[in-house]
Amino acid sequence: MPIKKPLLFGPAGTPHCSPTRSTEAGILQVKKLKLDCMEVEFVQGVRMGPETAQKVRAAHDTTGIRLTVHGPYYINLYSRDPKIVEASRKRILDSARVGYSIGAESVTFHAAYYLGDAPDIVFKSVQKELEGIIHILRQEKNPIWIRPETTGKPTQFGSLDELISLSRELDQVMPCIDFSHLHARSNGKWNSSAEFEEILGKVEKALGKKALSHMHMHLSGIAYGEKGEKHHLLLKESDFQYKTLLETLKKHQVGGFLISESPNIEKDALLLKRTYTKI
Repeated sequence: MPIKKPLLFGPAGTPHCSPTRSTEAGILQVKKLKLDCMEVEFVQGVRMGPETAQKVRAAHDTTGIRLTVHGPYYINLYSRDPKIVEASRKRILDSARVGYSIGAESVTFHAAYYLGDAPDIVFKSVQKELEGIIHILRQEKNPIWIRPETTGKPTQFGSLDELISLSRELDQVMPCIDFSHLHARSNGKWNSSAEFEEILGKVEKALGKKALSHMHMHLSGIAYGEKGEKHHLLLKESDFQYKTLLETLKKHQVGGFLISESPNIEKDALLLKRTYTKI
């Protein structure tokens, strides 16, 4: 049965083989590599001015390379310091605004830390903050998807169930599923055909089959321990069963973005695309 929506493969950021480190050059290099998409990395801050954004948008429009955005790492919507929450809110909004201007379809970020408090309390706080962010974006007629990411440590807000619940409660919010983070967060689980089936089944049951055709996903090899994620690895140097995941994604006709966050971002993106094509 044909895939209704294509599964797109690309790197998290400008490919290492790009002649320059600019986002514009990165998009052109992704096209040369015959990949499909790229995640624009604002992880150190949203520092793209209007002139650069215009060039990036032109590269996107010319090449047809689809884009997502990763917001800054310095986001915590559940800080006890109101200034940190306010700054976090601004970073998400800035990411969404610039992202929309360059043609990105979604923006992802790590939403919060538990700080030793009950998960349900943190959930309500994150929900309230995201509700305010969505309200502002709707006033600005900005339809970009807001996608909090599944996180790699149990101390971080961002379990699969939490993000599915947020997506049910809020319009314009859907999860970004980082399969490697789920694997690390659980100290080695979520790494088999049955477990991948369970993840997709949860998404479909709660958010509908349409959600599976518009996914935003991350993947890399990953080192982990009892406290969760340690650091990213090359896919072939990790225990992550990426071929099994790709088989499951194809079986369920999953579409959207699969972004490689491995240390060799474009090489593992190409590995994933080649492997998927042969299934």
